[in-house]
Amino acid sequence: MLTFFACVVALILGYFTYGTFVEKTFGADGSRRTPAYELEDGVDYMPLPKWKVLFIQVLDIAGIGPIFGPILGALYGPVALVWIVIGCIFAGAVHDYFSGMLSIRNRGGSIPEVVGDFLGMPARQAMRVFSVILLMLVGVIFVLAPAKLLTGLTGVNTQIFIFAIFGYYFLATILPIDKVIGKIYPLLGALLLITTVATVVALMFGGYEILPNLDVTTSAHPADKPIWPLLFITLSCGAISGFHSTQSPLMARCVKNEKDGRAVFYGAMILEGIIGLIWATVGLSFYKSPEALNAVIAAGSPSAVVAEVSNTLLGPVGGFLAVLGVIVLPITSGDTAFRSTRLILAETFKVNQSAAVKRLMIAVPLFILGFIISKQNFGIIWRYFGFSNQALATLVLWSAAVFLAKESKNHWIACLPATFMTAVVVTFILQAKIGFGMAIGTSTYIGVGTAVTVLSLFLLKASGMKAAKEAPGLAE
Repeated sequence: MLTFFACVVALILGYFTYGTFVEKTFGADGSRRTPAYELEDGVDYMPLPKWKVLFIQVLDIAGIGPIFGPILGALYGPVALVWIVIGCIFAGAVHDYFSGMLSIRNRGGSIPEVVGDFLGMPARQAMRVFSVILLMLVGVIFVLAPAKLLTGLTGVNTQIFIFAIFGYYFLATILPIDKVIGKIYPLLGALLLITTVATVVALMFGGYEILPNLDVTTSAHPADKPIWPLLFITLSCGAISGFHSTQSPLMARCVKNEKDGRAVFYGAMILEGIIGLIWATVGLSFYKSPEALNAVIAAGSPSAVVAEVSNTLLGPVGGFLAVLGVIVLPITSGDTAFRSTRLILAETFKVNQSAAVKRLMIAVPLFILGFIISKQNFGIIWRYFGFSNQALATLVLWSAAVFLAKESKNHWIACLPATFMTAVVVTFILQAKIGFGMAIGTSTYIGVGTAVTVLSLFLLKASGMKAAKEAPGLAE
């Protein structure tokens, strides 16, 4: 139990210490006029209270990731907790902070525009395609998962819930942000936090041994899957997730003051990390062995774990509310996934979004495509999402590093996690069945070598930018 609380305290201290350091390094300026005021349009750009922006950001970025990911991560053993704490403080929260703050500095631009500003037009075009594909996968995953959970609660056919959720997503995508999202998210956020805390409290007082295994050196996975690189792809949300960078610009358009950025972007990631810690701890403590946990997952996906744990620990009523709280997460990320896709496409094709008819021009074909994708195999969609998600996070961290280098600031806070994630994604795609199927040893050598090479090239470029800034006359 002490280990769990130590992890929670570490995340909170990380927010107040490393989060403050990151904010000072970036140079948040409370006197700058934010896009919420500069470009206010009553649809996507509008100033909202700090507390409301924070709640919306938490629900935007969370999805099923900080629940399903940690449950799957628990199969590897307590090393999942270590990754959540270290990844969240030094990688995920840094990633989220810069994706939000660079968007604010870029007039609320979507993440492809932000990346393009620092990595060039080819990167911008690649990110446009990459982001739309990722967001479509996210939107579809976050229809299927809650629909299945709702079917488990009610017995109603899953297809009915799929149509209902798609209908809600459509409204949330085209209506002004304060009409649906701004009104219901605070209530849903409260439900999520209350039921999540209730679950871990019930676990602690339910006679379960909390974290009986504390061996973080070896993988406990029943299928003997290695920690490297699979854990860092499987357990993304709660540690670091590229999906978050597609959501941060939504709130970058509503933040009143740059000084609110640490709470809204860095802080929201810390809260997600705490949610991830709770569900990883549940996975490691509720079941007697990784094999028992894996059996439930194999029989019904992580959603079956959520249902069994919630109903056992909290009873029928409490379990219903807890599952409902979990359902909130994917639905409140799926709607903003489609909304973000609309905005990225609007920016790409220069379509003003003030008029409802122009929002419909993009949203209608978008949802038709989303429904088609939803008919595909869920497992395949999830595997491609995992790799795409972490690859996007890597590119965003490198963009943050370039920004800091250009400003002659401490770029190590971004380039070190970017280097690590480069090694992760390259190693994974080389050894994965959905990639090249190479041996893990060869994949690791190439992955680490690629990461070191990219870091070396970056440091060389950063040195050149520093020299050019110090001697402008010699820049050419």
